[in-house]
Amino acid sequence: EVQLVESGGGLVQAGGSLKLSCAASGFIFNEYAIAWFRQAPGKEREAVAWMSSDDGITHCADSVKGRFTISIDNANNTAFLQMNNLEPEDTALYYCATKGYPVASPLAAPYKQWGQGTQVTVSS
Repeated sequence: EVQLVESGGGLVQAGGSLKLSCAASGFIFNEYAIAWFRQAPGKEREAVAWMSSDDGITHCADSVKGRFTISIDNANNTAFLQMNNLEPEDTALYYCATKGYPVASPLAAPYKQWGQGTQVTVSS
């Protein structure tokens, strides 16, 4: 059974940092694309960072570029999202997701496996 479990969310002041983790079971991370999405109340789900497994190239949304970094620890089958210089606008429920082939993209529909989400709240 494929399972993704996020952790590491919490309450932080603006300018602070958090590191989210996504532990995977039932598949091997480095064979499939991985992405982090977020959804704030009343807003659509948006991709913040994604990574293809075939070339290892990472991408970030313009809104988080230079502040967020996606990475994978293959030895522990865990993905991470390092978030620095957080802003109140980053407040959202954050999800990790994967799909059954290596090429990542910022579109949510192709991702078939999702975690339950972890809440990030940034106070001003």
